[in-house]
Amino acid sequence: MSFSHSIGGMVWRFDSLRELMAKASPARSGDYLAEVAAGSDAERAAAQMALADVPLKRFLNEALIPYEQDEVTRLIVDSHDLAAFAPVSHLTVGGFRDWLLGDDATEASLKALAPGLTPEMAAAVSKIMRVQDLVLVSQKIRVVTRFRNTVGLRGRMSTRLQPNHPTDDPAGIAASVLDGLLYGNGDAMIGINPATDSISAISELLKMLDGVIRHYEIPTQSCVLTHVTSSVAAIEKGVPLDLVFQSIAGTEAANSSFGISLEILREGYEAGLSLKRGTLGNNLMYFETGQGSALSANANHGVDQQTCETRAYAVARHFNPFLVNTVVGFIGPEYLYNGKQIIRAGLEDHFCGKLLGVPMGCDICYTNHAEADQDDMDMLLTLLGVAGINFIMGIPGSDDVMLNYQTTSFHDALYARKTLGLRPAPEFEAWLTRMDILRQDDGGVRLGQGVPPLFRKALAQLN
Repeated sequence: MSFSHSIGGMVWRFDSLRELMAKASPARSGDYLAEVAAGSDAERAAAQMALADVPLKRFLNEALIPYEQDEVTRLIVDSHDLAAFAPVSHLTVGGFRDWLLGDDATEASLKALAPGLTPEMAAAVSKIMRVQDLVLVSQKIRVVTRFRNTVGLRGRMSTRLQPNHPTDDPAGIAASVLDGLLYGNGDAMIGINPATDSISAISELLKMLDGVIRHYEIPTQSCVLTHVTSSVAAIEKGVPLDLVFQSIAGTEAANSSFGISLEILREGYEAGLSLKRGTLGNNLMYFETGQGSALSANANHGVDQQTCETRAYAVARHFNPFLVNTVVGFIGPEYLYNGKQIIRAGLEDHFCGKLLGVPMGCDICYTNHAEADQDDMDMLLTLLGVAGINFIMGIPGSDDVMLNYQTTSFHDALYARKTLGLRPAPEFEAWLTRMDILRQDDGGVRLGQGVPPLFRKALAQLN
């Protein structure tokens, strides 16, 4: 069955739901690279109008990637909750947009609806929404997770303290950790991208982070971003590991290029649970995603990059994650060319993830060869802060010396706290107050004066 829409006497036809979805997507360089994008603004508008008339039920009967070929499709279909879908089952994509913007879409009703939505439904409705629509609906949704603290509560925004070092030098990492903590960062996690993927190196980093968290009694969690199989190997050696990390994508073939499958993720999840290191909850998976990853692996099946990205969130939610991070501008301008495309993509990812019940964060970032700058990142940061994002990145000076990209700094998180009144996770906030590092009261934010006594000895050792 084809789809069509007329504009000014011109009839636009789309041969499949997959083609319609791709051509309805806001313009981005990755879809042009994949040769699936609309050829003109008029064709894009026609596709969006035609998509608005598609019944949501259609997505349950027409898979964009065949069930037989893809385990992610099988996961989406087999885990769909028909009862949860019932309140919106009679709607078209356009009708669903209106419902989401209306008063019936509350925090409670959206939470109940999440298991009844497929990623393709979420992606479809996002394609016909304005920026303010994406922000408004996202702001209604709260996805709360717990490990050693509570992330995702209304009025709060957490940060991942990322103390990367090009040689994994303990002193360099420790200095960045201290710097970040003194700006009130680190409640989402203290997470390191290691310079090497050897089990011994990963183990030493995990032991170091565990030692810091224990010594200073910080209500947070650590993560070393290594392959899930390396995390399992570290767990088997008795290494103190909190969060299990893995990059994921929205197709089986793309995940295979990462060396993973749903079964391998399950093994990692169960290994993490076996340690029982969470004190408040057992959300312990940390996933990173990014628009363009499926295409870069030649594994997109002709599906547009934003829909592929949203399918990754179905993989994530299956494992009850602590956090999911869309690393929005990291892959490069081949996929998101400029600031406008990065901003739109970040808001779409956040909206779609939360709509599906996923605890979304965003690495608000760009590579140095993209047509973007820190002003673009400021805009995306502000919009995501208003939209109720679970966490952002905190990196010294916003310039990651190991990964060579630009992201948000410790100071950027402080800006969001001061302007939007966003507080850290409650357990972490209490620790910051007790340590006289940061206080938020009466609408103001105050940093402590000087270095807390507990840190002075550590600082002296670094000098």
